[in-house]
Amino acid sequence: MTTRNNSVPAEAPANCPLCPRLVAYRQDNASQEPAWFNGAVPSFGDPNAHLLVVGLAPGRTGANRTGRPFTGDYAGDLLYATLLKFGLAQGEYDRRPDDGLTLAGAMITNAVRCAPPQNKTTTPEENTCRPFLQARIQALPQLKTIVTLGLVAHRNTVKALGAKIKDAPFGHGHEAKIAGYRLISSYHCSRYNTNTGRLTTEMFEAVFRQAVNS
Repeated sequence: MTTRNNSVPAEAPANCPLCPRLVAYRQDNASQEPAWFNGAVPSFGDPNAHLLVVGLAPGRTGANRTGRPFTGDYAGDLLYATLLKFGLAQGEYDRRPDDGLTLAGAMITNAVRCAPPQNKTTTPEENTCRPFLQARIQALPQLKTIVTLGLVAHRNTVKALGAKIKDAPFGHGHEAKIAGYRLISSYHCSRYNTNTGRLTTEMFEAVFRQAVNS
C-alpha cells in the first residue's frame, strides 16, 4: 500500500482555487445557475469501503449541479443501478443528493473534482488534482479494489498509485495489481458509450461482478 501523505486532505475545498480555468468555469456556471452546487465535488460513500470507483470529473448538469458524484445524469443512472444490484448501495437512487441512497462497502470519487468545460480536463489540471485522489485512496483503510471508469480516470489512478501505464494498460475488464490494490478498468458509463454500443449494461455489470469476487 502507498504511504499516507497527511499534508494533503482527501477532499478538495468546495471553492478550490488551484486550477484557473476550472475556477472560471465554476464561477460562470454559478452566475448562470446560482442554486447549483458549483464547486469541487466531494467523494461519496462508505469510509470503510473495500471498493473505490473513480470517474473523470463532475458533469456540468450532473454532479456540478447536485454536489454528489454521478448524481443527476445518465451515467449515474447506470452506475447506481449497478451498485444497488451488487449490494454496494442501499435505498433508491433518484438523481438528487437527498434521495436517501447510501453506499455499503463502496465509495465514488473523481480524478478531477471540478467540472471542466466540454467534459475535458487538461494535463495540468489532472496533475494538480491528483494529490487529492492519492489522499482519498490512502484514507480508506479497508480498500482492496479500485474500478476506474474511462481512460482518464484510469491513467490518473495508476499515476496516483505511483505506477506507470505500461504496468496496468487500460482495457474494459482488464485487471492489474498495483501498490497492493486490484485495479480494474471499465469503459465510462456515459450516454455516448451506451448509445453507440461500446458499453452495454451487461458489460458494465460484468466489471462489478469481477470487482466483488475476490
